[in-house]
Amino acid sequence: MIPPVQMQSPVIPPAASLRYRRALPMTTPHPTRLEIRPFDAPCGAEVRGLDLSQPLADADFAAIHRAHLDHHVLVFRDQRITPAQQVAFSRRFGPLQRHVLHQFALADHPEVLIVSNIRENGRPIGLGDAGHYWHSDLSYKERPSLGSMLLSIERPAAGGDTLFADQHLAFEHLPAALRAAIDGRRAEHWYLCKYAELQARSPWRPDLSPEQVAQVRPVAQPVVRTHPETGRRALFVSEHFTTRILGLPDDESRALLAELFAFSTQPAFVYRHAYAEADMVFWDNRSLLHLAGGTPDDQRRLLHRTTIEGDVPT
Repeated sequence: MIPPVQMQSPVIPPAASLRYRRALPMTTPHPTRLEIRPFDAPCGAEVRGLDLSQPLADADFAAIHRAHLDHHVLVFRDQRITPAQQVAFSRRFGPLQRHVLHQFALADHPEVLIVSNIRENGRPIGLGDAGHYWHSDLSYKERPSLGSMLLSIERPAAGGDTLFADQHLAFEHLPAALRAAIDGRRAEHWYLCKYAELQARSPWRPDLSPEQVAQVRPVAQPVVRTHPETGRRALFVSEHFTTRILGLPDDESRALLAELFAFSTQPAFVYRHAYAEADMVFWDNRSLLHLAGGTPDDQRRLLHRTTIEGDVPT
């Protein structure tokens, strides 16, 4: 077991309403004085000196891309941007994926998933229990997510954190016996793996239509994947979506997955992010698992999420 790492939580400023900045007329963007400040944590860094409501220079985009590969989680402070601006920035990294729960997408921007526990007229405005279990976004798709961007619109006074576990570190510190047990193995990922449990906990989770069920059929993924841009290897199983390891008896599969789940999310691999209003967090789903830390029922929470399509894992 490697020693625990001391983690640094960001300072949260007083709450303020999130107002969108008015975009200036389009001009040729010039590089800004970007600063990347790594956190005292297993992963994560803060990006300073950037306003995403303005055109982004190619040199700045390249620096952000490099930092995202190096640190896996980037935090952009005070980003008072419109949904259209979030979509445009996200698309610079690749095509966007729409969540199967289209009921919780923005009407004018269906690429944006509303993550919220707020109810209006007795009905939820967004997905209130997103991230209840450790997972990598859309690992249940043939082409899972490259990364996700989550913009904090309204933050609770307490709770609402997101935890990120570095799966490169998890693989690199994996005991030899566990590494041998998963060598060359593949596992099944299925969106509906824990859906009934979540519905029992959260009455706002809707039933899926036959068309929605057809969008999330089980897929097989490697238990260890290779990052397509860095070449680093990472564990790629999660308690939320991984149902079984193919080719093993059910009891052996359950026992091995339980051991992998426990090992891969230990505190020594985890950065915990406490949101300030207008934070936008961009994480690499090829490198990390993440988990919602939970929000008290009496606290309002509202975020906008975009998800970028990745490659077929190998």
